[in-house]
Amino acid sequence: MNSILQALAQAGRYILDMGLGDVVDILLVALLVYQILKLIKRTRSYQVFQGIMIILCILWLSGGLKLRTVNFILRKAVELGLLALVVLFQPELRRGLERLGNGALSGFLGSGSGQDIPMESCITQTVQAVTELSASKTGALIIFERSNRLAEQIRSGTVVDAETTAELLKNIFFVKAPLHDGAVIMRDGRIHAAGCVLPLTDNNNLSKDLGMRHRAGLGMSENADALVIIVSEETGAISVAIDGLLKRHLNEETLTRLLRSELIKDSENEKLSLTERLRMLAKGKNDDGKEL
Repeated sequence: MNSILQALAQAGRYILDMGLGDVVDILLVALLVYQILKLIKRTRSYQVFQGIMIILCILWLSGGLKLRTVNFILRKAVELGLLALVVLFQPELRRGLERLGNGALSGFLGSGSGQDIPMESCITQTVQAVTELSASKTGALIIFERSNRLAEQIRSGTVVDAETTAELLKNIFFVKAPLHDGAVIMRDGRIHAAGCVLPLTDNNNLSKDLGMRHRAGLGMSENADALVIIVSEETGAISVAIDGLLKRHLNEETLTRLLRSELIKDSENEKLSLTERLRMLAKGKNDDGKEL
């Protein structure tokens, strides 16, 4: 009991001695840890991360309970496991560095472009086109670029840079059109490029009824923060891939609601400054103003 009281008293002294720099330091570290945990949770490495935390907890308990043999084995496993972790998380580390290099840092700090993006009209026209493509069972792959710039994928296709209209999207994906086999990339509410080649997912647990178009859409969502719309050529089903997760069999209303939630919300969040994000985090809220 005395040790607990002493620890509380020492913690109180630390709090009283804290200055403005200490508060900012703590908030920045908390924000960084929150973003890392959010990124890990969205990837397939989340279960591996849970297993590592369990091993560390057992290591701590074995030290407190003086289980010398168990503690020795776990300490050696952790020392050797550092190199193994780099190999194990190599895809996630590579994607994280790619996102950072492609401009994710500027989006993280809230430095938006400040442009008046006609996203509402773009969503309306895209949903109309996707619905009609679905009815005619015409395959389509539409990528909405967000904070990560897709320069490599754009170089593999043809730059269009045209206003988003349902008719233009349907013409691009018309079976006999020269660009129908690739993906369309949307940037700032406009059709920026078409006929683009996308990376395939390395997820081997996908359903066998998903073809190359779905694998390419998932792969793009795993490598960047893009939102991907997929129309199946076999069934006409509409799917959306976000952060490596696939939402299938969407109707027109659900698709519209999802696009508005993801794309218009992102445009509003870009206006938040770093100071505002830190203030919200200090209140225990995320970027949407909801409780963490």
